[in-house]
Formats: sequence, structure tokens, C-alpha cells
Amino acid sequence: MTGCHLSGTELALGFFTEAVEPLLSRVVPELRYAAARLGSGSDVLGLDNEMSRDHDWGCRLTLLVDEDDRDRVPEISAILEKELPERFGEFPVRFPVTWDSSVSHRVEVATVADFAASRLGVDPSGGLSVLDWLTVTGQSVLEVTAGPVFTDRTRTLAAVQTLLAWYPPDVERHVLAAGWQRLCQLFPMVGRTAEAGDELGSRLLSTGLIGDLVWLAFALSRRWVPYAKWRGTVFRSLPVAARLGPLLDDAAGASGWMERENALAAACEMLLGIQRQRGLPAPEAAVISFFDRPYRTVDAAVPQGLLVGITDQDVARLPPIVGSIEQWADSTDVLSSPGRRAALQATYRGWANAG
Repeated sequence: MTGCHLSGTELALGFFTEAVEPLLSRVVPELRYAAARLGSGSDVLGLDNEMSRDHDWGCRLTLLVDEDDRDRVPEISAILEKELPERFGEFPVRFPVTWDSSVSHRVEVATVADFAASRLGVDPSGGLSVLDWLTVTGQSVLEVTAGPVFTDRTRTLAAVQTLLAWYPPDVERHVLAAGWQRLCQLFPMVGRTAEAGDELGSRLLSTGLIGDLVWLAFALSRRWVPYAKWRGTVFRSLPVAARLGPLLDDAAGASGWMERENALAAACEMLLGIQRQRGLPAPEAAVISFFDRPYRTVDAAVPQGLLVGITDQDVARLPPIVGSIEQWADSTDVLSSPGRRAALQATYRGWANAG
């Protein structure tokens, strides 16, 4: 197999069909497993290019089994280590990666539950609680669901991926309300800062609001948000992007605060229209005057309308406009750590108990 223009998923498929699958069929023919390219890496999202090959790129594969084959995980990994060839075409089979400097094969072998938990921070095999949903990130879900599955003879992988398709309805309302609330709080400051002589502050606020609008566009499209490097690229694949993108470009490039505000307001109205089309609560307009000042803001009726319809008591007990961890934490070292994210469930519980 030549690698001149080979993508990571193409390499993974070839490596599986020509090297791994024949080996497993010969040595453990009874094994029921799923083979896929899941986990980290731009190729899982289908976005790798020539530059992607400078680290963590090569003969990578995910091999998953059901819980009743848990005891076989070390056996299978050892078989692969012993029997796999040194090279697959022009590619080394054993190589170091940024999280493990050993020269080892990069077929990740695990149970479905353990693999999913290693990405999400929680085990989804028995379902997810409200707090579980709020402490997973879009990127962590994509690492379990976005990559290609080459074969699946397990009983559980498809069920886990189906579960992770999107938030439950009331959790969705909660995170959407939090997204709109962020706009309510900061929108009027775009003009206020500029008129106070702080043009940089106005631009910074506008840029932050653009990020919030992009997040809402993903959420209203029921698509998980990838990590920052690929967010704008994947945004362009959303159906709304053709109409929303130019407005966000206008807001980012406007020379004056009024032009920024106009573009942001138009983007809010467009997203509220999508919310209305989806059958979710939506007032007549998203943007209203900010008291008697010459600025505008998002009407608080937008998030409040979403919250009123929540019937799940676990969701209703949450602080109403905090949202998911991605909406209030921006530290990469927190968001990229499944353990740290899961530990923050205690923070949500404390907020809920505080009333």
C-alpha cells in the first residue's frame, strides 16, 4: 500500500483488511469484535492532511469486544504484538506516539465500555445521567462515534453510538438556554465598550459572541462540536452555515460597532428561526432594545421559554443557565481530561443543592 495521498482512515482500513483481520481469523476465529478508527486524531474526523503525519499518524486501529470478553483483551493485544509484521507497506506497524514513547503496535484493544469511558470520562453502557451528559464534550463524543467502523460483531458498540447521537430533550433545552443566556449577558456590551473608547474591547466581545453563535449553530443542528482546531472547518458543513457564515464574517470584520451589532443581531434572528422550525419555544424576535440605551441584546424570553418546558426533575434542579462544561470552562487541560471533567459533577451537585 502506497501512502502518497493516503488518508488516515484509508490506511486504517487497509491495515485492518490486509493485516489484522486475517491474523485474527487465523488465531482467534471465534472472537466477536468491532474494528474501527476511533479515538484521537484528525483522521477520525476525516480532516487529516499531509501535515497530520508529523505526529501520532500511522497504522492505528481500534479493536473492541463486549464485556464478556474482557479477560481476552490482554491476550489479543499480545497476539497482535507477537504476530503483526514490522511494516505494512511503507508504514511502520510499531511506533511511538505523544502519550507513549514505547515502540509498540497502535491497535487499541479494549472493551466497548472501557474505550468509551476512556474518552467520555463516564461509562455509557448503562445509559448516561444528566450530570454525565453535562460533563462530556462534543470532541469526546466524536472520538467514540465519528470515525469509520469497518466491521462490528459486538452487541454493544452500535448501542453506545446510538445513545451518543445527541442530548436527551430536556438536557438539550438546558444547554440551548445557557447558550442564549450568554448572548443576553454580553451582546449590549459590544456597543457600550466602543462608545466608551474601547474599540479593542468591543472587538473582543464580538469575537466571543461569534463563538457562542457557532456553538448554538451546532447545537440547533444537533451536531457535536469538535475541538477548536477543526471547529470552523466542521461548521462549514452545517446546513445553516451557508446563510449564517457570511453574517459571522461581517461581524468579525466590521470596522464599527453598529455594523458588528447589526450582523450579530441578524445571526441571532436566523438561529432563532431554526429553533422555531424545530418546534422548540421561540418568541417572535430574538433581539430587543437594551432598556433605554442605544444598544440591543437578546431577549431573556428566548432562554426562559426553553427552561419552562423542562419536565425532567434532575434537569430542573440544575442552576438554570449554566449549561454544559463546554459552556463555562475553556481550559484545554480541563476539557481534554476525562477524569477532570467527570470530577466536576460534584460542582454541579453543589450548585443544585445550593438552590
